[in-house]
Amino acid sequence: MDDPALTDRPVEARLGDPERLGTGRHHYQRYRVDLPASRAGTVSRDVVRVGRVVVILPVDPDRGEIVMLRQFRLGAHLATGRGELVEVPAGHVEAGEDWLDAARRECVEEIGVAPARLVPLFDVLPSPGMSDELQRFFVGAVDASRVPQRAGAEGEHEETRPLRVPIERALAALSAGSLSYAASVLALQWLALNRDRLDGLLRHGATRRDGAAP
Repeated sequence: MDDPALTDRPVEARLGDPERLGTGRHHYQRYRVDLPASRAGTVSRDVVRVGRVVVILPVDPDRGEIVMLRQFRLGAHLATGRGELVEVPAGHVEAGEDWLDAARRECVEEIGVAPARLVPLFDVLPSPGMSDELQRFFVGAVDASRVPQRAGAEGEHEETRPLRVPIERALAALSAGSLSYAASVLALQWLALNRDRLDGLLRHGATRRDGAAP
């Protein structure tokens, strides 16, 4: 049961028309926000409109492996000088696409195999102070023996290098603090906490038709 004191809740907020600050892959907008119940009153806030994103933890339960990937990220390169991140598959939900279809597509694009089963886990707002990105995490059952050496969506000029990783090795990297990609860290933390029920989820867990998180 949810603890009302520790549950996100709606707030009265009146938004003005957005001002476009820039447009690239995403829209960058500025809003005037009126918060009647707050001492802040009317404030100006900027936001990058990212929208819905799927994140998948691909697991091969028969081989005791997960499938990760290496990919260049400019933000990581600028922040730490280590631009080649170890990631789990993730990507945008396209217009008119549902969560489950997007999760299957991203697996095929980024690790070269489609999951035989997908189970929704939880939702995360990775950076709500500057973006409306909403990430939905899934665990998926895959056949790691079919993973190619290289993958990526050509239309997005994307190149990924899939990695077959024993579960113990992945959790050791998590414990050592070797990973900095937030989705990888969250997915592996979930795995560390739920490994004892992983087999049941992947073999018998119900996949909601709409891909909604529990």
